[in-house]
Amino acid sequence: MTIEEIQEELIDEFSMFDDWMQRYEYMIDLGKSLPLIDEDLKTDEKLIKGCQSKVWLNSEIKDGNVIFTADSDAIITKGIIAVLVRVFSNQNPQAILDANTDFIDEIGLKEHLSPTRANGLVSMIKQMKMYALAYQTQVNN
Repeated sequence: MTIEEIQEELIDEFSMFDDWMQRYEYMIDLGKSLPLIDEDLKTDEKLIKGCQSKVWLNSEIKDGNVIFTADSDAIITKGIIAVLVRVFSNQNPQAILDANTDFIDEIGLKEHLSPTRANGLVSMIKQMKMYALAYQTQVNN
């Protein structure tokens, strides 16, 4: 699936819920299904700066696609990173770099986060795009 198709799927999934309590519960469930990062990778270098909670993000490139794994010490934050991993993992670096993140507004996520969580969300996306940029640079050299 393309990034856009995954984003559309998420928009559809979140639109099934009537209120934000149900959406938060769904996000928490998504966090529980997150492919866990190896404990050895929970290092300071893998921590995302700008997040109130601890969020570890790892990436590797396999067959030209970036594979993300992540974890967080907070359940909502874990749900947020799970959504982003679902969107950006198993995509080629250029697709990640070109992707817009309007779906976050469409599911209403940003407006229902505290300012510190919203900043953390932006930091998570930035970090994922930084990894993609690094891999894209390697591919082009």
